[in-house]
Amino acid sequence: MTACERSDNRSRSVEQDVDNTGQNVRDRDMNAKTPFDQSESQSDLDITQKIRRALMDDDSLSVNAKNIKIMTNNGVVTLRGPVENSNERDSIARKVKDISGVKRVDNQLEVKTNR
Repeated sequence: MTACERSDNRSRSVEQDVDNTGQNVRDRDMNAKTPFDQSESQSDLDITQKIRRALMDDDSLSVNAKNIKIMTNNGVVTLRGPVENSNERDSIARKVKDISGVKRVDNQLEVKTNR
């Protein structure tokens, strides 16, 4: 192949249509929790830290699952972000419920759809 010839070896990510419209709509929702809603109380910070550590220590979780948003306010934990499948979503919710001090879990995790 010469410098002027075109290669048909395009990467898969370039060929895929990127459509994050649903995520953008969700993120513009004024009532949606964001990391700015994280309480600064020591007990809430401790809960968030324990959850993050539990996720990072679980080798069965995907990179997406380990990087979800976790917000804790008065013991109520909100989880947001994409996960690979419903088993992963449910596993994370169970882990969070087992953390001492968690009063309720608002599980807003979304199963990633494959195109």
